[in-house]
Amino acid sequence: MAKKDPTDLSVEEKLKTLYQLQSALSSIDEKRALRGELPLEVQDLEDEIEGLTIRVEKIQNDIDEFQKAVVQKKGEIADAEQSVARYKSQLDEVKNNREYDTLSKEIEFQTLEIELCNKKIREANARIEEKKQELEANRELIKERQDDLEVKKSELDEIMEETRAEEDKLKEKVKDLESKIETRLLTSFKRIRKNARNGLGVVYVQRDACGGCFNKIPPQRQLDIKMHKKIIVCEYCGRIMIDPELAGVKLDKMGVEEKKKTRKRSSVRKTATSKKAADANDME
Repeated sequence: MAKKDPTDLSVEEKLKTLYQLQSALSSIDEKRALRGELPLEVQDLEDEIEGLTIRVEKIQNDIDEFQKAVVQKKGEIADAEQSVARYKSQLDEVKNNREYDTLSKEIEFQTLEIELCNKKIREANARIEEKKQELEANRELIKERQDDLEVKKSELDEIMEETRAEEDKLKEKVKDLESKIETRLLTSFKRIRKNARNGLGVVYVQRDACGGCFNKIPPQRQLDIKMHKKIIVCEYCGRIMIDPELAGVKLDKMGVEEKKKTRKRSSVRKTATSKKAADANDME
């Protein structure tokens, strides 16, 4: 049997298909709601671990830089010590005071350089120790977060495993129903559903009111909805409205009967009141 073109569907068929699509999507939303905040918690933990990993890499790079600086300063100290030794040996061969003063100043300068390098090495070693402590703390934090992540992922996988088969079936149903709806109408429905707080793009009339925003619907508009001649949206919330019977929803008959009885009792009271008033006028 050839598949019916979506544009050839009657308004009644379009509304029925839309409501079926809405029901399937709502069921998927319910399945996803069972997961609660777990997906967000898993994502947050993954982001935090990634940030901590980047921080650990930066700290390790800082440690490497300080260690290179220490090696460099030790090399400078070795060069300075060689220079001091050379200048001291030259002091024994000086011929005048000028040469002696020059060599003495060089020895003093190289000695100060050695002291400065030693100071830089002490500072660098202190920073290395600080960075190592920071590195260890961040690695411990990563381990804690990874343990938390494993627990959260396990919980999420367990919940998803329970609902995956049913959710996959619903997704197939959604895909099939969407293929039966014309593109323009489907786009409008998705836009309405996206803007709706509860995700309902199609609602049926409940107690003479919109099933989405619960604003009263005028009798003539209710009649238009029952006629299925055109697609009608709520003038307050913009949701597509459908007749309960077309949606396959059974109304509360007791409520309807009670409403009829209330109207009947009210009518009887009015009649009795009118009769008493007429009798009083006759007596006058």
